[in-house]
Amino acid sequence: MSKTRIHPTAIVETDVQIGEGTAIWDNVHIRAGAKVGRNCIIGEKTYIAGQTRIGDRCKLNAYVYIPAGVTLEDGVMVAAHTVFTNDQYPRACTPDLSSLLPSAPDESTPTTVVRRGATIGANCTVGNNLEIGQFAMVGMGSVVTRSVKDFHLAAGSPARPVGIVCRCGQPLVRFADSPALKRHRLQCQHCGYRYSIDGDTVEELELQPAAAA
Repeated sequence: MSKTRIHPTAIVETDVQIGEGTAIWDNVHIRAGAKVGRNCIIGEKTYIAGQTRIGDRCKLNAYVYIPAGVTLEDGVMVAAHTVFTNDQYPRACTPDLSSLLPSAPDESTPTTVVRRGATIGANCTVGNNLEIGQFAMVGMGSVVTRSVKDFHLAAGSPARPVGIVCRCGQPLVRFADSPALKRHRLQCQHCGYRYSIDGDTVEELELQPAAAA
């Protein structure tokens, strides 16, 4: 099994768990208490706060910012320059401006979960207290203010659902072309996975792909 690789310029604080086979690139900063799974790639100049959880086989490109309260499940892709947030009403100071407010997370810090297999495109901003569903995809440059359902493609500012994607990332449906799908079945022409679509609910029909039609 391959060993963990940490670039000499990376800052990995104490009490950080890093799984076997993970590569930490240059000038990454991982704060105390964070947990990174196995066989991940953490791109250069990425910041990962404490109290974050990153699953196995995740790929974070350069300049990704992940604050406390964020969980990435297995197989998540986060493209370059994406920023997560964890404060709904941010202020630097107390109301009378006499002192700085603390930056440490507490019981009121909102959480965000990115489910397995999801992708977040480059230059996205992700709000808090939301969920990005399994194998969902967020288009580049989007501002995510609401949860994204499983297998949905969301894009824009604010991000809105614009279609449905396969596990492999290929588009299955574009809502502009098919605005209402009731009890509809589709097969990915690229990889062969099959799905049942009823409104905004997407279910996989098989755990293994069939031959593409």
